Amino acid sequence: MIARIFIFFVRISPAFQRSIWRWWYQRLGKRAHDSGWTFMNYGYKHTAQNILNLKSSDENNRMFIQLYDFVASQLPIKNNMVLEVGSGRGGGASFISRYHHPKSITGIDYSKSAIKLSTELHSDIDNLSFKLGDAESLPFENDTFDAIINIESSHCYGNMEKFLSEVCRIIKPGGYFGWADLRAKDMVKETEYAFEKSGLTCIKESIITSEVLDALDDIHDFKMTMITKNVPKFLQTAFTDFAGAKDSKVYNSFKQGNAVYLSKILKK
Repeated sequence: MIARIFIFFVRISPAFQRSIWRWWYQRLGKRAHDSGWTFMNYGYKHTAQNILNLKSSDENNRMFIQLYDFVASQLPIKNNMVLEVGSGRGGGASFISRYHHPKSITGIDYSKSAIKLSTELHSDIDNLSFKLGDAESLPFENDTFDAIINIESSHCYGNMEKFLSEVCRIIKPGGYFGWADLRAKDMVKETEYAFEKSGLTCIKESIITSEVLDALDDIHDFKMTMITKNVPKFLQTAFTDFAGAKDSKVYNSFKQGNAVYLSKILKK
């Protein structure tokens, strides 16, 4: 059901798309307040040769963290000003702060409940803050950030070109943008066109569908436990599909090649 809803939403008007996704994420933010659930992405499984060293307290979130690290490790983050657009429950921004050591990192999200929750969950990190805002109208001055990261969020936006224009506006000259997200196969050309028009130069791009699928396999039981524990029964089927659980329509779309997971590193 949620996969069909997703496909429908990305083809309707930008304004309606934004309002529907805002409602959905507000609902996610209000549900499942367990502090162990700080990530909402599909994950990434490294090869055996590239195992990320994590603190024991972060091990339960390894696959989710590795998706962030795959992108963040390609960006100049240390001692720089960093922005995450679409910060969700704040787990990714927290990881970047603690492992990649920026001067500061700001997480921005359009869900009031997500911002409130993120602020509560990560209040012990001095160089991390969260701010309410719209990805298509970012509340920052021109040339503010050295690096911007956007993980599995842009499929919710009504206007990808507008978002990328805003990213280009607020990145400093010579700054970097790291992006990773899923797309239906027949929407890839439209997404590529948006990047071509952005004013940013792509310096690296990857198709990481297989690594994401491997992660979904590994974290299936964890996700199902979290959904069963924190989500009302009448919403569990929708959450299961949304989470990309095994045999869900989203998961099978990756398996069958009807959806892909992409990543790009771009420079202004």
